[in-house]
Amino acid sequence: MSLKPKVINFEETWVKIKKTMNSVIMQGETSNSQNMKEKRDDWNDRFHDIYALCVACPEPFTHELYDNTSNYLREHVGYLYKSVISGSPDLLKDYIASWNQFNRGSNYINSLYGYLNKLHCSKSKNDSSDRPASIFPQIQMENVLEIGHLALDIWKEHLIEKINDSLVKAIIDSIRRDRDGESSTEADIHQIIHSFIDVERYETKTPLLLYQSKFEAPLLAETSEYYQKEAARLLETCNCSQYMQKVDARLKEEEFRTCKYLHATSVEKVMSVCQDKLVKSQLHLLQSECHDMIHNEKLTDLSRMYKLLKPLPKGLDIILSEFEKYIANTGLAKVKAFYTENGTGQFVDTLLEIHKKYTEIIEKTFTNDQQFLGARDKACTKIVNYRIGSKKQCKSPEMLAKYCDSLLKKSTKHLSELEIDARLNNVIIIFKYIDDKDVFQKFYSKLLAKRLVHSMSVSMDSEESMINRLKLACGYEYTSKLHRMFTDIKVSEDLNSKFFVRLDGMQADVGISFSLLVLQSGAWPLNQTAVSDLQMPSELAKSIEMFEAFYNELYSGRKLTWLTHLSNGEIKMNVQKKTYIITVTTYQMIILLLFNDGDNLSYTDIENQARIVDKELSRTLQSLVDVKILNKTPKEATTLSNCVFTLNNEFTNKRTKFKITTAVQKESAQETEQTHAAVDEDRRMYIQATIVRIMKHNKVFKHHSLMEEVVKQVSSRFLPNVVMIKKCIETLIDKQYIERSEGSKDEYTYLA
Repeated sequence: MSLKPKVINFEETWVKIKKTMNSVIMQGETSNSQNMKEKRDDWNDRFHDIYALCVACPEPFTHELYDNTSNYLREHVGYLYKSVISGSPDLLKDYIASWNQFNRGSNYINSLYGYLNKLHCSKSKNDSSDRPASIFPQIQMENVLEIGHLALDIWKEHLIEKINDSLVKAIIDSIRRDRDGESSTEADIHQIIHSFIDVERYETKTPLLLYQSKFEAPLLAETSEYYQKEAARLLETCNCSQYMQKVDARLKEEEFRTCKYLHATSVEKVMSVCQDKLVKSQLHLLQSECHDMIHNEKLTDLSRMYKLLKPLPKGLDIILSEFEKYIANTGLAKVKAFYTENGTGQFVDTLLEIHKKYTEIIEKTFTNDQQFLGARDKACTKIVNYRIGSKKQCKSPEMLAKYCDSLLKKSTKHLSELEIDARLNNVIIIFKYIDDKDVFQKFYSKLLAKRLVHSMSVSMDSEESMINRLKLACGYEYTSKLHRMFTDIKVSEDLNSKFFVRLDGMQADVGISFSLLVLQSGAWPLNQTAVSDLQMPSELAKSIEMFEAFYNELYSGRKLTWLTHLSNGEIKMNVQKKTYIITVTTYQMIILLLFNDGDNLSYTDIENQARIVDKELSRTLQSLVDVKILNKTPKEATTLSNCVFTLNNEFTNKRTKFKITTAVQKESAQETEQTHAAVDEDRRMYIQATIVRIMKHNKVFKHHSLMEEVVKQVSSRFLPNVVMIKKCIETLIDKQYIERSEGSKDEYTYLA
């Protein structure tokens, strides 16, 4: 078969092409495939005939071929139009049968006309200079469509446009029947709807224009009307809970139906209309019921309400607000009773129960929505930072620190390390809600100091683990002093070892076995007001002198201050041939050692020899009288200053080794106030340092901007008081760190 151009009879050739086209477009897909196999030679001949017409001599028949093919397709679509509107009761069925046949046939015809499409029709996509002008001299190429595109365009113009109203109405009626629970031809509806899309598959700029304008727009209007009536019908017969249940089911059905029938771009539009009529228009009703649902914890209803309101802009605002208020009010009602010294453990446990309960509700009911987690956090912040009075301090930081102390201090609870670790993790949950984290730090450091000094920590690993948790929550600066306290303990162990190695090298004997802690005054919150000029007994004086000499050799220029009120030791007491080993404070030890030289001592004698301040002396003597190591005369005396004390030579105790309590005194109300006063002073210094740092960086700063920046930087440790910030600014002006800019009352300049 020659490919050279030749003279050809157009009419004879067109008859053969038309016959093949007719057999293709009038038969089903399976039959077409079989015919193509059985008549492959005939099919190939038609390919060659079309090629021959396009390159015929002396002039190609491309124009005639294109026009004849176009006319044939118009005639055929006209025939199909008459068939579809012939009066058959099932318009949808007739339409889809014709469309499927025509759609498949047009695909085959488009393939058959491949050469014409390539040379004749692609001019609309390419520049005319890319092809020899002599091939298509008489054709306006810019208006020519590929045969497949032409066939679909004719279908759209001569069939869809003519029956559009009836066709769309029939589709929408079928969808309405489906919404009402009646049977519908699902496959036909899907195919018909997508024919509006497939018919424009050659369009690149607006491939969905026909679908959206002819079908989607009427569908959305009908959907709006349908669900407006449905909402009114449901409201007449249902309460709010039942209404939400039925609406939820309706929306699920509609979403499934939309995904099944329509193009993906329509799903959101249809669901938006449904939500607008079923939910948004009834928003006031739903939101008015959320208060009772939350307070009665109707979780199923709340879950449905959440699903319905979430897609709406600001739809969750009311429920979020009510949920936050409910948690805050419920939590405060539970924890207020525990704002006492004895309620520390219950206070923390109750806070954790509240946090756990509402976290689980959010997880199950609101799918862990971050907005609800935020509402929980705001409510917990209100609970944790509640103040009994506007002028009183918040008790939570102090109580949480004491709760940590109860976990980390040796006690009779016998908690395992895993249990302690789990509870400390829970502590951090509450700690994160505390505004005044510096107050917690102050109390925690004081209690930690007592545990370390008196060797009362249940585990050093647990202590360090807790400090690391605090560091992760607030940064290294927050825990720097706590880390230094641990460092001092380790350094003190090394000092003790070196000291005793030194004694062994000198072959010196201090007469007693002792160890001590050397602690940095800047890191340890230890009370030095109780330090007094004690008269140390000879049994202790020698060891103290030798250690001071040793320490001064190692560190020149450092000064040791002995905190004897925090020290303790063991003494042996022989009574009636029985030896007792008693753990006592330094004050108790000094007083008891005085009785080595005599059995009777008056209060004045003890005061003169021991040089213990009156308050501590009375407390210490009373503790020895209470355990019956000392007897007082007269016994009925209420004050000790006029008493004479005698060593009880008939003392007995079931234990041969015991401890006289009160070595660690409970923190008094006065000490608590002193702690808060220290916190205020620390805050002033911290704010001043922050202001200096900000001004040093900016050099010149407006008053309002400076206030905002200070609040921003300081709020991680505590909520700063505006009055305090202003006073700190005035203090720094007086100290000449900053000054008011000349000619401006609300601007400051940094002074280098």
